Amino acid sequence: MPAVSPPSSYRHVLLLVAATACWGCGTVLSKHVLGRGVAPLTLLAVELAASSLVLTLAMLLLRVRPTPSPALVTLAALGILNPGLAYALGLLGLVSITASMSVLLWATEPILIMLLAVVLLRERIAPATTAAVITAMVGVLLVTYRPGASGDATGVVLTVGAVSACACYAVLTRRLLLDDSSLAVVLAQQLAALCFAIVVAGTASVTGAAELGLPADLATWALAAASGMVYYGFAFWFFVAGLRGVPASTAGSLLPLVPVFGLAAGYLLGDRLIDRQWLGAVLVILAAVAAAACHLGDRPVTGRVDR
Repeated sequence: MPAVSPPSSYRHVLLLVAATACWGCGTVLSKHVLGRGVAPLTLLAVELAASSLVLTLAMLLLRVRPTPSPALVTLAALGILNPGLAYALGLLGLVSITASMSVLLWATEPILIMLLAVVLLRERIAPATTAAVITAMVGVLLVTYRPGASGDATGVVLTVGAVSACACYAVLTRRLLLDDSSLAVVLAQQLAALCFAIVVAGTASVTGAAELGLPADLATWALAAASGMVYYGFAFWFFVAGLRGVPASTAGSLLPLVPVFGLAAGYLLGDRLIDRQWLGAVLVILAAVAAAACHLGDRPVTGRVDR
């Protein structure tokens, strides 16, 4: 008797978990590149270029042929929102707030996604999902929080803008996804974000607001490219493909896994964890399992898994 394929909803959840793993591991890679003296805005452009290249190769290998449409153009424009604008605002915000304050603000992203999903998508959020997200937020704070959270109002506003851009991206992408190939959608978004990043980095360099800070050697170039492929290419591909069959609120409830995967990657590279971080990681994982189980226990959102 042939094996029965798992329901598409299970595959969608696994794709979203894979996306969080890519974001977590990609964050560690990006930090290593920044530690080699590469400027943040330059790194964004290099990473998006590498991401666009690997997605183009994937389209050729899988023989995906995008069909131009107004919806695809709108979806592509969302790439300017995230990772383009969101990343730029986040960098600017970090100039005047501490990393701990940034963590506190970014921890609100799942809640914001849930609120937007209710307003824009008319999703009904199960109490169990809400409880799971709150538990996950506590876990994230245990994993990443450092004492001394502070910052001025400008930095807080910029960071809130970055968080809002990411949340809007998730909800709007979920709303606009129809029959377009997930791979084609992500490539279009990455190309739009790449153009935005080049303009921002070039403007910052010309005006003297920031140095280009290009990679100094081939190894750094390779590491920057690898981080872009993981953090932007594969992560967004998996996220959009998973988002096709899962409510935006459920997708948001899995995002707290990102710092846990980042923590795991750092641990493999030699970082040591304290008891509080282990506890936080366990809370996040349990909350993510609970949120996924809550979704899988309901009738799956209709949608097809595609390339």
